[in-house]
Amino acid sequence: MNKKELKEFLDEKAFLYEKPNFIPLDPIQIPHRFNLKEDIEIAGFLTATISWGNRKSIINSANRMMDILGQSPYDFVMSYTAEDNNKFSGFVHRTFNELDLETFILALQHIYTHHKGLEAVFSGNITANSLQPAISEFKQLFFEIPHRARTQKHLSDPLKKSAAKRINMFLRWMVRDSNAGVDFGIWKSVPASVLSCPLDVHTSNVARKLGLLSRKQNDSKTLLELDAALRKMDAVDPVKYDFALFGLGAIEQF
Repeated sequence: MNKKELKEFLDEKAFLYEKPNFIPLDPIQIPHRFNLKEDIEIAGFLTATISWGNRKSIINSANRMMDILGQSPYDFVMSYTAEDNNKFSGFVHRTFNELDLETFILALQHIYTHHKGLEAVFSGNITANSLQPAISEFKQLFFEIPHRARTQKHLSDPLKKSAAKRINMFLRWMVRDSNAGVDFGIWKSVPASVLSCPLDVHTSNVARKLGLLSRKQNDSKTLLELDAALRKMDAVDPVKYDFALFGLGAIEQF
């Protein structure tokens, strides 16, 4: 395919897969259960944090987290005290355990109390037409509180060569327009043009087959290469192609 044909092909696939029927099969279903902006943010952030492995397992673990938070994430975060830490007992998703979850709750409380919330942190640190430096800054602010060193591995840092797949997915959820009924579009201070595609095994393999990527490893440099390719096709909403690349890989086995 030439460039025009490739864009038309991916536009068609993005339109095909960005539909409400995508939601019940995806972890994005968890934040879709809430209406309050802060509930959506916190449910989305925690769900994205544990989004590695089997999607069914991710959804089951995210459901358990929401039960722990009393199905009211923002209220739980803001009213949390050390006396509540027994509520996390036994929680584990792969390497993310009850101690990590407690730290994340405390860190979120710190972000909302001292940094005006998740949206304010990211929108205040957009640089060079990218949110990747903002992710690194967010990680620093997130771990201003006392924490165990092991918990830091659950937040990626693009400035340390990570493609930061999970947090880029969370940012897509919060920022992209909600007209198609999948993403939320609740962060009005962050433009979709600065988003980066969540780079996983499906999106990266399909991108390589289509000639959008030349690098073999999935790291921050590869993400920048994919950013450049997708922004040439749609500078305003480049990450709509996440639906096309993921759908081609995970559903069509392209």
